[in-house]
Amino acid sequence: MTYNTEIIRWCNRAAVPKHITFHSARHTNAVLLLENGADIYTVSKRLGHRELRTTQIYAKIVDSKMKEAAEIIPELNIEL
Repeated sequence: MTYNTEIIRWCNRAAVPKHITFHSARHTNAVLLLENGADIYTVSKRLGHRELRTTQIYAKIVDSKMKEAAEIIPELNIEL
């Protein structure tokens, strides 16, 4: 509860209109770390997960985002 209250204060000061909880901030932090090259073991330890398998959920999100990004590129029809 204390963490959520502080996060709400930060959001208000930053004029962020969304409702953000400690859990969503923690999730965002994990995904951002993985997207920016942190290894999954380090992220797992940072989150305090006992099982690496728990952290792999975040890695799957990053993998799906990479696939989505690759699909944005239009198909080129080049004749040789």
